[in-house]
Amino acid sequence: MRVAEYAGFDAVGLAELVAKGEVAPAELEAAAREAAQAVDPRINAVVETWPTDDAPTPGSTPLAGVPFLIKDIGVTMAGRRTELGSRLAAGFVADADSALMRRFRQAGLVTFGRTATPELAYGTTTEGVLYGATRNPWDPRRSAGGSSGGAGAAVAAGVVPIAHATDAAGSLRIPAACNGLFGLKPTRGRVSMGPGADEVFNGLAVQGSVSRTVRDSAALLDLISGPEPGDPYFAERPSGPYAQDVTRDPGPLRIGVLTQAWGGRRTTPAVADALSRTVALLESLGHRVTEAEVGLGADWEEFVLANARLWTANLTASVDGLAAASGRPVDSSTLEPVTLAGYRYGQRVSGAQFVDALGIRNRVARSLARYFDAHDLLLTPTLPELAVPLGTYAEGAAALDGLGWIDRVLDRSPFTTVFNVAGTPAMSVPVTADTGTGLPIGMQFAAGYGLEDRLFRLAGQLERAAPWAERTPVVWAGHPTRR
Repeated sequence: MRVAEYAGFDAVGLAELVAKGEVAPAELEAAAREAAQAVDPRINAVVETWPTDDAPTPGSTPLAGVPFLIKDIGVTMAGRRTELGSRLAAGFVADADSALMRRFRQAGLVTFGRTATPELAYGTTTEGVLYGATRNPWDPRRSAGGSSGGAGAAVAAGVVPIAHATDAAGSLRIPAACNGLFGLKPTRGRVSMGPGADEVFNGLAVQGSVSRTVRDSAALLDLISGPEPGDPYFAERPSGPYAQDVTRDPGPLRIGVLTQAWGGRRTTPAVADALSRTVALLESLGHRVTEAEVGLGADWEEFVLANARLWTANLTASVDGLAAASGRPVDSSTLEPVTLAGYRYGQRVSGAQFVDALGIRNRVARSLARYFDAHDLLLTPTLPELAVPLGTYAEGAAALDGLGWIDRVLDRSPFTTVFNVAGTPAMSVPVTADTGTGLPIGMQFAAGYGLEDRLFRLAGQLERAAPWAERTPVVWAGHPTRR
């Protein structure tokens, strides 16, 4: 299969070709490798590839035989490096598959490499020291987002149709928005974090994917969701497959819209215009859209402080564990300035302060639950601005302490983190683009706890009404020589 042909299919479409015997998994893998070789020098999204010995059974699952990439954090593959984007973990090799990796194998995915992440996934742009900056395929001068920036750039550029991603503060929705992709953050507990952890960042982090089509993300979530023995909690299974929800009409929905974010960060005119066009589309589809007032359950400063305490305390424990395992020092030779500042801040977080931060988490979750008692969904921009130029996050970052860095991250992405704290599902949908630059703009829809099915139904409807898969970036495997 030629790369240009390969890049034109989504994952479900490729798996259907395999099931029919029209193409072999090895041919798809070869095309994916050729695509990576063609585009990755311009975007720096894939940090390593390896030989595979996977032999998926054609037709055994809706994704059997599809080439796949895992993020360099959040999942381990036996015998393969997992370096977490950090010099502190450089060279680490996993001795066993994590539960999620086993499910990727059972799904018939052919995992041939890993994608870039910022150091320890500690930011929403992918510009780390270990790998260098990952560039946006729509404009290589701009950020691909983070922390799943490598996954987002690789999928957007056509290397693979779907890739593993994680999300603790928007880390899959932000790259989806920056790169013109679909990305759904599942409900807390939907996908197991085991066996190495019961939860990550006290339940703020979840496992998921970014993809070019809605049905790909739905098919993968069907295959990887569900608890593992020893999980502390899990989300109740839906009544049917998410893949079927994508094809179902959602019916008229009550959708609240929030134009300006909590905390005072202003939405730029380009994004506000895209939001208005999205509202018009929703109304044309029969939905009732009204301005929303959504209580956060805490003031913004409390919210930022609680996140800083949870993030940095967890970071400190992770760094100490990595240092003990590697025998390396915890200093500027192994950690970037913002990570080291977060580590030092986390060392000062007391037990009482940590428990208080969990109390804020509870208040936010309860407040969002009250909103969803009266509304089916909440619509916001995924980001208040277009994908930012590379280097934007680094300006003055070396002078920030742990709280200051979290404040910067949340100021840049003020719409996303709330749903990690509340544990509710949320998705970024590439409904439209900036009329001036052509850059994609993501719209975020959030639902009540456990209601991914409602999100998938709306996403499928939006994809049919305003198809986006035909829009391709400047750096695209279908035309790798284009400048």
